[in-house]
Amino acid sequence: MDNDHILKVEHLSKAFFKYQVLTDVNYTLAKGQIAAIIGPNGAGKSTFFNLVTGYHHVTGGHVFFREEEITNWPRHKIARIGITRAFQVSNIYPKLTTYENVRQSILAQKKKTLNFFTPAARLAKEETLELLNLTGLQSHKHTEAGILSQGDKKKLELALALASKPDLLLLDEPTAGMSSEETHETMELVKRLNEEIGLSILFTEHDISVIFGYAKKLSVLHQGILVAEGTPEEVRRNKEAQQCYLGDELC
Repeated sequence: MDNDHILKVEHLSKAFFKYQVLTDVNYTLAKGQIAAIIGPNGAGKSTFFNLVTGYHHVTGGHVFFREEEITNWPRHKIARIGITRAFQVSNIYPKLTTYENVRQSILAQKKKTLNFFTPAARLAKEETLELLNLTGLQSHKHTEAGILSQGDKKKLELALALASKPDLLLLDEPTAGMSSEETHETMELVKRLNEEIGLSILFTEHDISVIFGYAKKLSVLHQGILVAEGTPEEVRRNKEAQQCYLGDELC
């Protein structure tokens, strides 16, 4: 495997009973790259994420992470080696503050528990504040998570994902339900994480402006088949991508 690739899948396929969801997909993500997998509803994007992260069993093919085959590993083991998925299912505790949510996530990763000899306020304080600052939530550290705006909830979910210090972050529709301003703020944060700390990021998204504004590589799935791949401009010019997903307005 090429050392420049953090993720590689070969001939990846998934069937549920007789229904073929993914068919012979080959894909690579370079270290430090920010890329998107796009396609219409039902194209197989979430299934692809589920196979990479161990939520679904691979029917055929192979998944490699940093040169090591991880095909059909249990999801907790995949998370432990550096792959984290965010924005799919919320891990937020709505009655806890933003600070408490992030601290709990850090403690869980460290496998620490509160005890009589270590005051709770001191545990993981520095790392918690660092993550809140990194994600722009420092001014909301005493705010209950349940009353945060949609955009700030997404930032908190991102902070929780970063608590595990991943090398590869998968984002499943990170801007869903956001206003245009919240979308811009969130994706600028994602871009900063990619550029400043070198985090490899793969995301799915339906917002065309987000797709073409932030991804350096695009891959188009249609009915479980990878039909186009390349830079945003290459995909924009691809006739099959236009027919399957992008539409005439981007051609």
